[in-house]
Amino acid sequence: MEALEINTGTHPSSAVIWLHGLGADGHDFAPIVPELGLPPRLAVRFIFPHAPLLPVTINNGYAMPAWYDVRSLDLRQTEDEAGIRASQQLLEALIRREEARGIPAARIVLAGFSQGGAIALHTGLRYEAPLAGVLALSTYLPLPRALASEASPANAGLPVFMAHGTADGVIPAAQGAASRDWLEQHGYTVDWREYPMAHSVCAEEITDIGQWLVRVLTVGHTQG
Repeated sequence: MEALEINTGTHPSSAVIWLHGLGADGHDFAPIVPELGLPPRLAVRFIFPHAPLLPVTINNGYAMPAWYDVRSLDLRQTEDEAGIRASQQLLEALIRREEARGIPAARIVLAGFSQGGAIALHTGLRYEAPLAGVLALSTYLPLPRALASEASPANAGLPVFMAHGTADGVIPAAQGAASRDWLEQHGYTVDWREYPMAHSVCAEEITDIGQWLVRVLTVGHTQG
């Protein structure tokens, strides 16, 4: 899978794999990297993969970059389980590639916006080795019923950062909050943030993301 890479130092010791939203590509979030305020000592490889072209039902079957099909505006009504699991495999392959390049899973963050955030959450909670964290922006948890039996014990203590706009008309904040509640009810600790914005990102959110990344990539964490 093709991806854009940005290194914040000459010898990256951590990685952030960041998945874009529906219809975008890997360039969408690349401009955020210098705005995160990461300290020079924290050398991070940011990987922004490009989603495959898929026909999307709500767009009259038009093919566009997508991590899975969207069949209804009610995202939970008819989930594209096959598409979600196919993208999980793509993301897991990227994690393993970083491990082969010398960055352990415990220093890898999975991040994503909207569809990309859904795949980051779905994959991170199931991954076989402890990860540094999951950053899920303006999104929700797909296939929650399956997670109960598929969750990886290695990531039972996975740090999760979820952020949502209170005026989001694409994925309502209530849906993101419902996913947060489900995760907390199943023992996960979620750092939840809301911002006065639509289906987008804002400056305050970017600052909070940078501080969270420094925390999980510098201090590390203990998995349950």
